[in-house]
Amino acid sequence: MIYFDNSATTMPDDRVLDTFVKSSKAFFANPSSLHRLGIEADRLLERASEQVAELAGMPGGKVVFTSGGTEADNLALFGLARGNRSHGKKIIVSAIEHPAVLQSIPQLEAEGFMVERVHVGRDGVIDMADLDRKLTADTSVVSIMHVNNETGAIQPLEEAGKLIRAKTRAVFHSDTVQSFGKIPVPISENGPDAISVSAHKIHGLEGSGALILKKRHELQPILFGGGQQEGLRSGTVPVAHAAALAKAMRLSVEERDLAPYADWRNDLVRYFGTFSKVMVLGSENNAPHILSVAIRGIKGEIAVNALQEREIYVSTSSACSSRSRKESHVLQAMGVPDDYRHGVIRISFGRMNTAGEIEKFKEVFNSFMETIERV
Repeated sequence: MIYFDNSATTMPDDRVLDTFVKSSKAFFANPSSLHRLGIEADRLLERASEQVAELAGMPGGKVVFTSGGTEADNLALFGLARGNRSHGKKIIVSAIEHPAVLQSIPQLEAEGFMVERVHVGRDGVIDMADLDRKLTADTSVVSIMHVNNETGAIQPLEEAGKLIRAKTRAVFHSDTVQSFGKIPVPISENGPDAISVSAHKIHGLEGSGALILKKRHELQPILFGGGQQEGLRSGTVPVAHAAALAKAMRLSVEERDLAPYADWRNDLVRYFGTFSKVMVLGSENNAPHILSVAIRGIKGEIAVNALQEREIYVSTSSACSSRSRKESHVLQAMGVPDDYRHGVIRISFGRMNTAGEIEKFKEVFNSFMETIERV
């Protein structure tokens, strides 16, 4: 089996699983309980929180453990917008955000917020002039993802942050689900104030993630109940998940080695360039672990199924929407031609892939292209 769908989810690392199992057994108590077992669980939770903040480049920052990237994005959008109304009711997002951000817009608009989308170019990167035009003094929240989940396009967060700081008092959030542990996240003076991460994208466990903030910004909760996590996210905190997330983040940072990904991506870009019917999406400046290509005149599902028959697993543009018949909003925003737009496949690498798998992929893809050329 060759698994090239790591942007959808990754295989859990055995070391992360070991941390989860050991923590589940030794620290099973409710961290809100007043007895010794509860206090010990709470101490582990606190250590995990400190580690997550440090690994995110925000030592001393606030960590809110969530059920994953979607909840973290929702908490960022709704929590920061509602908590910072005094700064204004204008929200800016990029046109290529994950649905966890874009699908929040109708509800925000129903609450009286005005949401504007920043355009992107054919390379999938935000138009800085358009961002500059749309930033006004009443902008309270800006959300721009770091790496696009469909194409791998890297957004210029520091450049965007500089504009945001100069023109507004807005809180700057970035969905770093597809970048954390793969490429450095620019946490600097002009970098994001808050980021979203998800464990299962970095060989951790599905169902866990976090919203990490440089400081305690005005953040209103979207879940209510027992007031856990300082009232920011009610519900018994799964201590073992928090510990496993910290472990996955640590491994992804310590073992980050981009050289193989870049080499594999460049190799495949050259390879796909030999086909007249194949278009590589984005640019050479994209993230090294994601490569999306469009095949003219076919549906991406045809290629996915053909590769799957040879036990090679890729996805169409995004696993989150691959079973939907809706056209990708990212490809629309990039202006991908109609005859290519439906034939997209995404290849995404993880730590467990090898160079030999790239060669096997090319062999199988050659056979597939020969088949469709005969049709």
